Amino acid sequence: MHRPARFAATLAAVAALLVVTACSPTPEGPESKTLKVIYQKSDSFTALDEVLQEAKKEFEAAYGGVTVELQPIQANDDDYGTKLALAQRSEDTAPDVFYEDTFKVRSDVDAGYLLKLDGYLQNWDDWSQFNEGAKAAGRGDDGGIYAVPLGTDTRAIWYNKTVLQKAGILVPWQPTTWDEILDAARKMKAADPTLIPFNMYAGKGTGEGTVMQSFYELLYGTGSTLYDENEKKWVVGSQGFTDSLAFLKTLYDEQLAVTPAEALDSNVWKRVFGEWLPQGKMGATVEGSYTPSFWQKGGIYEWAGYTQDMGVARFPTQKGQAPGGVSMSGGWTLAVGAKSKDPELAFNYLATAVSKKNALAFDINNSQIAVRKDVAAEPSYQAANPFVKDVSELVAVTHYRPATADYPRISTAVQVATESVITGQQSPADAAAEYDRTVEKLVGAAKVLKK
Repeated sequence: MHRPARFAATLAAVAALLVVTACSPTPEGPESKTLKVIYQKSDSFTALDEVLQEAKKEFEAAYGGVTVELQPIQANDDDYGTKLALAQRSEDTAPDVFYEDTFKVRSDVDAGYLLKLDGYLQNWDDWSQFNEGAKAAGRGDDGGIYAVPLGTDTRAIWYNKTVLQKAGILVPWQPTTWDEILDAARKMKAADPTLIPFNMYAGKGTGEGTVMQSFYELLYGTGSTLYDENEKKWVVGSQGFTDSLAFLKTLYDEQLAVTPAEALDSNVWKRVFGEWLPQGKMGATVEGSYTPSFWQKGGIYEWAGYTQDMGVARFPTQKGQAPGGVSMSGGWTLAVGAKSKDPELAFNYLATAVSKKNALAFDINNSQIAVRKDVAAEPSYQAANPFVKDVSELVAVTHYRPATADYPRISTAVQVATESVITGQQSPADAAAEYDRTVEKLVGAAKVLKK
């Protein structure tokens, strides 16, 4: 979703590498070469385009005779993935470098789309500047690195201080249990019945945003998990899964969130950022650390007052149990295409794109959490928006989507379960049971762990 979604998705959700290690031009003149770069771009997400455009200028100046052909795909997350997969089918259309969402890395490695980068990384000095957790986002099942991160994110509750105060809720606000969220939402609704008190995405319309900005905060806050990393199996039958669906049902049944029809609209996030929060028509939403990028100067929904009017809070665990909060992280990466005719040149462009200068610009303009230590230490990064410290601290309680080839299909099954519940088609228990059956059908009984 936005990168949110997108974001948010993350999303969400980018990373790329570009260095300067090409061969010197021959005396007769440089060989003419073209690098194809495919990436996602939308009205709300232009930060990557800006970085890749800058990297193109730098790279073409350093590598005479080389043309970097940027091929942005104007699409949401799901459509981008579909169009990228189509481009990957032929050597004529396959990219040399492309944007890869972290949750797609392992499935796309299995599909043969990504080039293993270990041999290039060991000779790239900048690789030591990337933190270890971020490096893992680009790792395949074989332990090799197939993608390089530009930034990462976390998820939090973003709330309008004025709306909460009008309902008699003290700010700064930090709920410690799910019940405290519901209590606050009901107070807001009582104070102004026209309000949307507490938004959490649900359904297939918002795609990965549904799970990253909503369901997983709930699921991981129960102590349950989607996937057992030790057993290497998908978890089914957990009470936490049913409880998470029940919380969403309460939100939607009591009209504390958006309407089901609005939730199923893939563009609902535009109203969240562009209308409801800035106009004081929404109390809070669960969204990514990239949220300020929509409102800051140059953002798609510029809102000069957001730094004063908005607050951020940690999403609590179900009953306040340790560690007291939960978040989800994704991130943006860049990868080299397995079909690239000049993989060394492609890697060098990638390295240029994720240089300190370009990564700093991307992280500031897209409100991303830095994955380079030298970027994180920059005063300009630390001062980029007043929420950097709070959202960065959530890394301590964050979780990551299972990095398996099965994951994208499991994510869709979760989205279907949430949609069935908020539209009244199934009870939380029935939707959870249907999810269990779907998972076992998708991955096989041997890869399922019943709790």
